[in-house]
Amino acid sequence: MSLTYMTTEELAVAIKYDSRTIRNRMVDSVLIEGIHYIKPFGGRKFLFIWEHIERDMHKSLGAFAIPMANGDICNG
Repeated sequence: MSLTYMTTEELAVAIKYDSRTIRNRMVDSVLIEGIHYIKPFGGRKFLFIWEHIERDMHKSLGAFAIPMANGDICNG
């Protein structure tokens, strides 16, 4: 399986968060190194793994979502 790697700025656009929020508040609390992002070649740059982030965003959505009869999800 091929994975999609994104910079902090690309991820910020995709999930509509400020890149500083991702770096300062989400890294190592919500986004875990080795699962959601890597630091290639021992560097300082973060490369986020889109498929893993998207999967876990949908998992967390399910915790607060109510399934509806027509297959939609109500988030309250």
